Amino acid sequence: MAGRRTTANAAPLFLAAAVAYAVNCALGLAVAARLVDTRRFRWLHHALYITTCTAVATALSASCWGRPRHSSRRAALALSPAVVPLAAIAYVPTHGRRHPLVALAAAPFIAASIVRSSRPADRK
Repeated sequence: MAGRRTTANAAPLFLAAAVAYAVNCALGLAVAARLVDTRRFRWLHHALYITTCTAVATALSASCWGRPRHSSRRAALALSPAVVPLAAIAYVPTHGRRHPLVALAAAPFIAASIVRSSRPADRK
């Protein structure tokens, strides 16, 4: 039908952002524990970081178009504080305790966005 707009379910976007974040954290933890050597593939962690930031930005955009609208907006609102540690992590030195602490500061917000996006929109 002409003029009718359809909106998609936004919950998979929040899940994709969480998966990208988890994979990035897992790689960082494996490198820090010296289980994996990425000296020749240093770009991999950076590519995962860019993927994580892109997935978070895409999930945040779901507040405008996502369905169910109420759940998408609540999930985006829960995810929005994660932008601060994700932006700051690029300026924190990688050796030392600050880098993993800043990276893990986004975890509660990403987890909350998954919970919010998977809940039914209206409960009465």
